[in-house]
Amino acid sequence: MSHPKRYTITAALPYTNGPVHIGHLAGVYVPADIYARFQRLQNKDVAFICGSDEHGVPITIKAKKEGITPQQVVDKYHAIIKNSFEDFGISFDNYSRTSAKVHHDTASQFFRKLYDDGKFVEEVTQQLYDEEAQQFLADRFVIGTCPKCGNEESYGDQCERCGTSHNATDLINPKSAITGSKPVLKETKHWFLPLDQYENWLKDWIIKGHQKDWKTNVYGQCKSWIDDGLRPRAVTRDLDWGIPVPVEGAEGKVLYVWFDAPIGYISSTKEWAERVGKDWEPYWKSEETKLLHFIGKDNIVFHCIIFPSMLKAEGSYILPDNVPANEFLNLEGNKISTSKNWAVWLHEYLEEFPNQQDVLRYVLTANAPETKDNDFTWADFQARNNNELVAIFGNFINRVTVLTHKYYNGVVPEPDNFTTVDEETLTALKAYPHIIANAIEKYRFREAQTELMNVARLGNKYLADEEPWKTIKTDEERTKTVMYVALQIAAALAVLSEPFLPFTSAKLKKMLMVSTALDPTIDWDSVSEKTELLKPGHTIGESELLFSKIEDEQIQQQLAKLEASKKANEAMNKEVTPQKETITFDDFSKLDLRVGTIIEAEKMPKANKLLVLKVDTGLDVRTIVSGIAESFSPEEIIGKKVTVLVNLAPRALRGVESQGMILMTENTEGKLVFVNPEEKEVKNGTTIN
Repeated sequence: MSHPKRYTITAALPYTNGPVHIGHLAGVYVPADIYARFQRLQNKDVAFICGSDEHGVPITIKAKKEGITPQQVVDKYHAIIKNSFEDFGISFDNYSRTSAKVHHDTASQFFRKLYDDGKFVEEVTQQLYDEEAQQFLADRFVIGTCPKCGNEESYGDQCERCGTSHNATDLINPKSAITGSKPVLKETKHWFLPLDQYENWLKDWIIKGHQKDWKTNVYGQCKSWIDDGLRPRAVTRDLDWGIPVPVEGAEGKVLYVWFDAPIGYISSTKEWAERVGKDWEPYWKSEETKLLHFIGKDNIVFHCIIFPSMLKAEGSYILPDNVPANEFLNLEGNKISTSKNWAVWLHEYLEEFPNQQDVLRYVLTANAPETKDNDFTWADFQARNNNELVAIFGNFINRVTVLTHKYYNGVVPEPDNFTTVDEETLTALKAYPHIIANAIEKYRFREAQTELMNVARLGNKYLADEEPWKTIKTDEERTKTVMYVALQIAAALAVLSEPFLPFTSAKLKKMLMVSTALDPTIDWDSVSEKTELLKPGHTIGESELLFSKIEDEQIQQQLAKLEASKKANEAMNKEVTPQKETITFDDFSKLDLRVGTIIEAEKMPKANKLLVLKVDTGLDVRTIVSGIAESFSPEEIIGKKVTVLVNLAPRALRGVESQGMILMTENTEGKLVFVNPEEKEVKNGTTIN
């Protein structure tokens, strides 16, 4: 669609079972926001739509874990997510939630229309049932072995290792995620969307129609799905959390979340249109509208095959023009994991890096997983800020604004004659809006942002070559021209940076007083079309730094947080040694455990692991050889209270007779620690019963 009349831009609805992290931002929300902001700068009619997905099974799992109701879970995380998106500058026109009445009504009407038109297949099927919990198990409540790749922790609907989608009944050795028990099969009635009936249409629409304009990862996954053959997909579930199925005989059933959630885009658009006094229908039902879904790769099948089939079945909706899905972002070499707290959470970042939203936006775009999985590291975050935003973009603006105030009291000077270099620089500047726009329209946001930074590089090179700080002493007219040209580049940066760095753009516009310029209509196209963006005689505001250096200490704090998560996970996952064979009380009573104190300690010659200890056991002072030299120095354990097994048969170690054993264990970090008597006042020789 070359010249759409309006744009409906959707970003995947985040699950409200936890906050938003950098993987979500890089995959979906930053690219979608860049695109929406860019189209608005082109004076296009844009509806940028999102909302919280509040009916997923993970929410009921979270509620059980936290001992609260699903509604309390979604209220808590909806507020965190909505606020952090706002604070981060994601410019949604509407952020709704699927628990809203408008959504319940819209989803119910959508289902009812398809039901009345005979678009569903009604089937009694066998579904996994947890007898202990007395409930049918939704897909995410079942874990088992993937029939395709053998992953033993596959979910009932999708294997996260190989990406294969399946039914819970396909799993090998399934078990309930609620109780851990083995589920049984039980009959239940459900409604299915017969995707197999849409196979030929999908082949024409995707495989023939979008091979050239859809991203290869999106097209490839869709083709693979279609080539494998499509099967009917249930649109209802036996659950008590969700939108009740609006037909008779469906008591205790709700709309399946994958059916309900994408309709959330439509209901959120309705909510927005009512608030601003618009008609919502053209944004979803006019062929002059360009519909785009920004998603992560795990949502491709739902947005490219299932939701379009639903829209096609309903009959009055347009289909997505493109679904620019990204791959995954990893963190410090490992897959982001919310359950393991291996993530950078947006709401925490905003607290720990105040007023530095654009730094994260910049780094996530520069490192965006557009064609393959990419890795976020704190070292790269620091380097890109210090070496690019501060040293290139910030440095250019600082030099221009400081010199304008120093030489001309902040007034844009009248240029003299333009040299070839001046004209070439201004011509190059005018080409950038088209270069950047072209990359954005192709969903190459990383490339587009690189070109934005090239505008700042153009400015830095121009100043370095023309050296106004030198010509001010020898040729004042030449200096005026150079500063005039540099100020035009600065004004262009204020406009062109807006989709990528909105807070920086606003700060720069304020600094340059662009809103009060003699010609205030500086938009995207004016950068390439206007002969001058800042006219001579216009006064700019005070100079201030756009970016600040990020210090090593800040980065170390973030790495320390991740290290703490890593250690906590290792401790949690540490396998407990299996129980030894059962002993009788008589066996146990033979052990003579006493409190003792280490009174001497020295290293065993030519033995790295052994210490020779003298221990006062209350009965006597005896020699005990202990393999703890790699964990403790002799000096630090003298005077230490210890638990001693005193009636262990003596044993010669390296020629020294060891007359007992000190009890040790490992802590959660794998370090050796003494099994200490808790009371410091306990006398040596006291028995431990």
